[in-house]
Amino acid sequence: MAGMCRIVHAWRAAEQWWRSCPLMLRHACQGLVLAALLLLGTALVHVTGGTQYAYPYLMLIPVLLAGAWYTWYGSLLVALAAGLLMAVIPLSVETGEPQDTLNWMIRLGLYLIIGGFAGGLFERLRQSYLDAELASRTDPRAGLPNDIALEADLARWLKRSTRQDGRGVGVVLVRVEDIGEIMEALGADASDELMVAISNRLAQLGPNLQGSYRVSGAELVLLFWPVGYRELERLARRVVDLGEDNLVTLGVPLRVQLVLGSSLQGAGNATPGSLIREARIAMLAASEKHRAHCHFQPSFARRSLQNIRLIARVRRGLAQGEFELHYQPKLHLASGRVSGFEGLIRWRDESGALIAPGMFMPKVENTTLIAPVTRFVMREACHFARRHGGKVSINFSVRNLMDDDLLDEFNQLVEETGISPSQLEVEITESALVHDLFAAKQALERIRGYGIQVSIDDFGTGFSSFEYLRHLPITGLKIDRAFVEGLEKDERARKLMACLIDVGHALDLEVTAEGVETLGQHRALQALGCDQAQGFLYSKALPVEELLAWHHERERLLRQDDALSRRRESRNVPPR
Repeated sequence: MAGMCRIVHAWRAAEQWWRSCPLMLRHACQGLVLAALLLLGTALVHVTGGTQYAYPYLMLIPVLLAGAWYTWYGSLLVALAAGLLMAVIPLSVETGEPQDTLNWMIRLGLYLIIGGFAGGLFERLRQSYLDAELASRTDPRAGLPNDIALEADLARWLKRSTRQDGRGVGVVLVRVEDIGEIMEALGADASDELMVAISNRLAQLGPNLQGSYRVSGAELVLLFWPVGYRELERLARRVVDLGEDNLVTLGVPLRVQLVLGSSLQGAGNATPGSLIREARIAMLAASEKHRAHCHFQPSFARRSLQNIRLIARVRRGLAQGEFELHYQPKLHLASGRVSGFEGLIRWRDESGALIAPGMFMPKVENTTLIAPVTRFVMREACHFARRHGGKVSINFSVRNLMDDDLLDEFNQLVEETGISPSQLEVEITESALVHDLFAAKQALERIRGYGIQVSIDDFGTGFSSFEYLRHLPITGLKIDRAFVEGLEKDERARKLMACLIDVGHALDLEVTAEGVETLGQHRALQALGCDQAQGFLYSKALPVEELLAWHHERERLLRQDDALSRRRESRNVPPR
């Protein structure tokens, strides 16, 4: 088996070397081989006694080879030469008897017929092969070169490039971020026409552009040579600018959002696969950072590897029960009593150390793993509400909102645990809403139809619009901590907070302020009429056992204060 592999490898290496030779040299070598075979065949027929034997048919070998190498015209020329060479050899060399004229003419005609047929057949086979190869290198829907053509061309340019003066082969991966919305609006054919329109528009980038390739439904790869780092950056900016101009697709002018990742030939990425991989990593980094373009940096690859390992650890942690839900209390500011809890996920790894959500949730939210993580949170929150009562809020991501099955499971879980749906609240960030406002509105209406409360989280720091507050089926606003920080010293901050609270109350929404850390902030929110508050001033997020102990102690202190207040009132003693 190993010997066969070595033979195949050697054959492919020889074939690659032969194809890399100049065309004139290959034709000259093939011509010499055919001439040698013709002379060798003629000599063999003469040595074996003449044309009376079957050896003249050996002359068909160079005829067939000529058909394979030069198609029909080459095989006819070689067939004519073979027939004429056989005509000069006698029927019997020993007696010197010459051939009959009809005999060698029939042989010549046979050579010509076989040569013409073989040449035509080989030409058809060659054309079929070329058509199949072209089809394999072309996207069937858009007619653009595909990833197979990209790797072949990239290998050729990398071999040709000498990387002089810091210039070499550059790759730019272009992804159309809003291709899904365009397909929904205009149909699947719109994506193909759009990619062709973008490719045609990018042809304006100049002579350094060696090709444009469609590697997926929403991605193009641009191949540049020769380019340096600064040139590649400039070309990438031009690509972004070209994407901002209107592109007419199916008669509709469109402006597309492009995200780019680029990579430049260097010592460590001298293969097509490594260059393309680096460009893709850079593109993903640009998307993650909400930038239009990123050039590959080694740190991106390390971060990607870390993310892959992190997601694998999260998946394993879910299976092994390493996750738990902690609860941070919300206080009703008028009474000081606990009005609800926010369930916040925590990860306790094998060593027992807690991993902060900010270390893993941003990555999880961008993968399908967010669904099982959210299922865990929903299940824990429902069981907590059943055992201990009270109102529990949990966070939903964009992916959760668009997951119909997850929403159905949430409703089933509420019914199975027997709790009131009003005990649960879903918190949605503003950024999740603007991702697709229409779809988000439908999902929120579905959640409200189950009887579950809905609140806007981090209100005021995302894409705040009073208009969407009027249309969305929400029951609460959660004002971001950024508006709470300046309440003690900044009059403008107090006025802004008062405005946000008034907006919420005008729409009959329950207003919660998060991130309360000082008594001054607490008093300011009380004075402004805020409904609820949440923050480290009251308590951090706690495990269930610690939370229950904290809650019990707080209720005890509140009862003592109430009793003291009643005694003062009965004695007509003014409160301190």
